[in-house]
Amino acid sequence: MPSYFFVLALASTVFFFAYRPACIFSEADDFTRRRNLWLILTLAAFFSPNFWVYAFIAASLLVYTNRRESNPVALFFFILFVVPDGFVQIPGIGLLEHLFVLSYPKILELIILLPAFFFLRRQGDTPPFGRLWTDKILFGYLLLNVVLFTRDTSITNTVRHTFYLFTGVFLPYFVISRSLKNLPAFRDALFSFVVTTMVLAIIALFEFGKFWLLYTDMLNTLELREAMTFYILRDGMLRVVSAAGHPIILGFILVIGIGFYLFLQRSIPQKFVRLLGLVLLVAGLIVSLSRGPWTGAAVLLIVFFAAGRNPVRRLMVSGFAALITFALLAVLPKGEKLLNLLPYIGTVDQQNIEYRERLITNSMIVIQRNPWFGSTTFLETPEMEAMRQGEGIIDVVNSYLAITLGSGFVGLGLFVGFFTLTLLGIYHAMRSIPDKDSDEYLLGQTLLATLLAILFTITTASSILNAPLVYWSVAGIGVAYAQMILKNPGGNDRPSAAPHP
Repeated sequence: MPSYFFVLALASTVFFFAYRPACIFSEADDFTRRRNLWLILTLAAFFSPNFWVYAFIAASLLVYTNRRESNPVALFFFILFVVPDGFVQIPGIGLLEHLFVLSYPKILELIILLPAFFFLRRQGDTPPFGRLWTDKILFGYLLLNVVLFTRDTSITNTVRHTFYLFTGVFLPYFVISRSLKNLPAFRDALFSFVVTTMVLAIIALFEFGKFWLLYTDMLNTLELREAMTFYILRDGMLRVVSAAGHPIILGFILVIGIGFYLFLQRSIPQKFVRLLGLVLLVAGLIVSLSRGPWTGAAVLLIVFFAAGRNPVRRLMVSGFAALITFALLAVLPKGEKLLNLLPYIGTVDQQNIEYRERLITNSMIVIQRNPWFGSTTFLETPEMEAMRQGEGIIDVVNSYLAITLGSGFVGLGLFVGFFTLTLLGIYHAMRSIPDKDSDEYLLGQTLLATLLAILFTITTASSILNAPLVYWSVAGIGVAYAQMILKNPGGNDRPSAAPHP
C-alpha cells in the first residue's frame, strides 16, 4: 500500500481517540474542522506534483479555514507538522538569484499569524510591542542580528534575513503572547499541539517497526531542500523522523508534547485514554533514538516534580523507579542494547561525543577572535573546517555555541536573557497563585518545566528546521501565561482566546 494510506490511517486513529478529550479542551466543531484540514493538507501534499501546486492548494484552504477560526494559535499548532520542514526558492528577477525561500511553516506564518498580528494591533487591550521587558530584550536580539548580518553580505540578503526573523521569530512570539488571555485559550492551544505531536509519535512507531520512512516519496516529489530523505541507523535500528524532518527534531518536539500533556491529562476523565496518550508520546520519544531529547525529558520531569506538591517525595520515588528500570534493563536479554543507547552510560556512537568535545574546543578558539559580536564567516575558519564530517557538513550541534559564533557574547547574552526573563515571569506568576492545586498553577508548573527542558535540549542540537519556531512559540506561551496571572492571580476561566478577525 502507498505511504499516504498509512499516514492517514495512523493519524485518523489518533484523531478518533482525541475526539472526546477535544470536547473538554476546545469546541467539538473547532476540532472537527482542524482535523479535516489536517487530513486534506496531508492528502494534497502526497498528490501534488510539485511544491508550488501544493502551496497554492494549502494557501487557499488556510485562507478559507482561518476566517472561521476562533483561536488562530490553536489552528497554527494543530497543522504545524503536516509537512516536514524544507524549502524551495522563489525565483528572482534580473540580477536577483531568488527573492525569498518558501516553506510550509512559512505559509502558516503568513496566512495564520500575520493576519492575527494586524488584528491584535487594532485591539485596545493588546499590550503594544515594547511594553514588556521580554519585548525589549527580543527587539535587541533581533536588531543585533540584522545589524551584524550586514557585515559580509548584500542589502538584498539583509532584507531576506530581516524578513525571516520577522516571520519566524517575531510573529509567533507576538501573536502567541498576546492571543492567549485565559485558561480555556491555553487549554485549546496546548491540546492542539499535543494532538499533532501524538500523530508524529504514532507515525514514528510505525516507521520504527516497519523500517520505512513514510514521507520520503512526498519530499522527493515536492523537492524540498534540507528535508531529510535518507535513512540513518543507530546500532542497527532506524532513526525515525515522521514529519519532523530529523530524528533529533522529532525527539525535541515530543519532549514539549509530553510537557504539555502533563498539564492536560488531569482533565481527561477516561483513565485508559489518559494513559494511552502518555504511553504514545513516551514511546515516540524512545524510538526517535535521540539522546539529547531523552536527557531533556529527564530534565522536564525533574523540574516538573520539583515545582509541584511534595517535591522531595516525588523526586525520590521517580529516582527509585529509574534505578529499578536500569537494574531490569541490565538483566533482560535485550536490556544491554537499550542501555548502550543511553547518554553518558552507553557505548554506541561514542564518536559523536568526541565530535562534540572537539567542537567546543575549536569553537572557543574561533570565538576568542571575535568574542563580543562573533563573525558571519565563522564556518570558513580552519578550526571549523576541521570539523567537517563525512556528509560534507559542519554540524554545530549546540545552539548556544552557534549563537556565540555568529553574534558573540552580546548575542548570547540577549538570547539567554530573553529566556531567563520569561522563566522568571512564569515563576513569579506561579508564586502569586494562592491555590497550588489549581489549573493555573499546574499550567505554570508545566511551562516552567517545558521551557527549561527546551533550553537544556538545545545544548545538544542545532537550531535547524522547525526547532527555533517551536521554542520561540513556547516562549510566547510563557509570556502570555505571566500576563494572564498578573491580571488575575486568583484565576481566570472565562472562555475563548482573543477574537479572530
